[in-house]
Amino acid sequence: MKLDQKGAVLAEYIWIDGSNGVRTKTKTLKKAVKDVKELPEWNFDGSSTGQAPGDNSDVYIRPVAIFPDPFRGGDNILVMTETWDADGTPNKFNYRHECERLMEANAKHKPWFGLEQEYTILGFDGWPYGWPKNGYPAPQGPYYCGVGTGKVFCRDIVEAHYKACLYAGINISGINAEVMPSQWEFQVGPCEGIE
Repeated sequence: MKLDQKGAVLAEYIWIDGSNGVRTKTKTLKKAVKDVKELPEWNFDGSSTGQAPGDNSDVYIRPVAIFPDPFRGGDNILVMTETWDADGTPNKFNYRHECERLMEANAKHKPWFGLEQEYTILGFDGWPYGWPKNGYPAPQGPYYCGVGTGKVFCRDIVEAHYKACLYAGINISGINAEVMPSQWEFQVGPCEGIE
């Protein structure tokens, strides 16, 4: 919905929970932000995300990177965060903190980081999109890096994801169809350090 936000900015704080899932909450900011250091720390109930016990459930999210929000557009942003416990130590599920420490300790070697993520697009029934109902597709062969009807499915979704990453400034370096229908891969990087 394209409505005037009257100068307000939506900041979508994003973190990894206790089961490696993604969690978010949105904060209203009074003005546009250009640097992650301008953003406030925030908190959430870690007992609801598997990151803290119920009797001491505050977990703090500290901004570490910002990206333009490809879904909301405008000055709205995505805020990548680290999770911290109330005593000021990294939450036990805050793996980024240790990674950054190691990258900085070895900066003279200019470490690179990159990833490939394979995924399968499922229909509402939990079955891979485009597969025959109660059956299986033809054997692998034509699908990997395939083109055209019957070889690749959901290219429009994959292309939208690709363009959203480019809009947000994520160092996405490529995509390709994988070995079964509705299976795709994207690559990010290489990035130097924890960029």
